[in-house]
Amino acid sequence: MLIAGLNKTTLLDYPGRVAATIFVGGCNFRCPFCHNGGIVLDPVSQGIYEEAEVLAFLKKRKNLLKGVCITGGEPTLQGDLPEFLGRVKKLGYQVKLDTNGYKPEVLRGLLEKGLLDYVAMDIKNCPEKYGMSVGMDKQWQGADQIERSIVLLKNSGIDYEFRTTVVKELHTREDLLKIAEWIKGCPRYFLQQYQDSENILFSILHPNKEREKGECVRWRDGFHGYGREEMKEFAEAVGQVLEMTGKVFVRGLE
Repeated sequence: MLIAGLNKTTLLDYPGRVAATIFVGGCNFRCPFCHNGGIVLDPVSQGIYEEAEVLAFLKKRKNLLKGVCITGGEPTLQGDLPEFLGRVKKLGYQVKLDTNGYKPEVLRGLLEKGLLDYVAMDIKNCPEKYGMSVGMDKQWQGADQIERSIVLLKNSGIDYEFRTTVVKELHTREDLLKIAEWIKGCPRYFLQQYQDSENILFSILHPNKEREKGECVRWRDGFHGYGREEMKEFAEAVGQVLEMTGKVFVRGLE
């Protein structure tokens, strides 16, 4: 496991549980609005944790913590993820996985082995805009994998959520309504307000100085989030499509 970060205590990452969050390095997507750009592009530079060190910490804190979140980057790219999660489960923890859904066969294996208690899957955009949103326009052929993971979670019997980080330059109201049609039947859906930071992947790849020099980049002015009232209106409209008014939530409102 390439462990590139550890948040020792969080009240936010695992719904209803005090948890620790483990950040796994590397990702197969290049979402320009990703807020963990350093972990995606150069995880080794973030400082690597040994598995034994992390497991020792979890063993020591198991009377205080009730859950462990595995996030990234993209955890399902790690070949030894099942073995690591098995060790975490043996310590008595509930496990939450954050995933982009591109590896449904890995997700299926983890579910069949009983290694997951909660899954949060990112839905980057509606199908026709997915490639653009994950930074893979020309070679994108992954709609089937995303669809398989959606169906898999719907039939899994475990607790899960879908979530979308909403970016002005990438998402319209109509896009969000299309996503709602795609994920109909889910128990809950979160719209996350985009928040800018210096660790956004696009900003790392295209610093302001390069953009000022006239480099041809699609989003020269970076990315922006919608306002509070717009996000609330999106949530209401999406809830109507999902037929689950009141169960579409907004995260990160400023």
